Amino acid sequence: MIILDKPVSRIQLMNIEEHTYFDDMMKCVVDIKRECIAVNADLEELLLRDGSSQKNLYGYNILYDDWSIEYDSLINPPRNREAGYSRAGRTVADPAVREKIREVTDKWILK
Repeated sequence: MIILDKPVSRIQLMNIEEHTYFDDMMKCVVDIKRECIAVNADLEELLLRDGSSQKNLYGYNILYDDWSIEYDSLINPPRNREAGYSRAGRTVADPAVREKIREVTDKWILK
């Protein structure tokens, strides 16, 4: 698990570490304020230790088959409630946050 410190290609992302936890996707956590991404496992804690604030962290997955984003993570429900989406569950409910996640992802993961 790492915090990306330079943009990487999709191929580099898939091989960024020797062990990925899923064959079909990579787990990610983004700090939407600092515009940084941690990839590949216990990411929330990694970003918190690196200076991120809990309120700015959202979890998502990058699916390898079509490189789409799945806005689903166990860390999202508190952010959804804070934003007024009390029944949204694990998906990122706020469309503006989804757009920010896409923007930050495109900044760090090159097509």
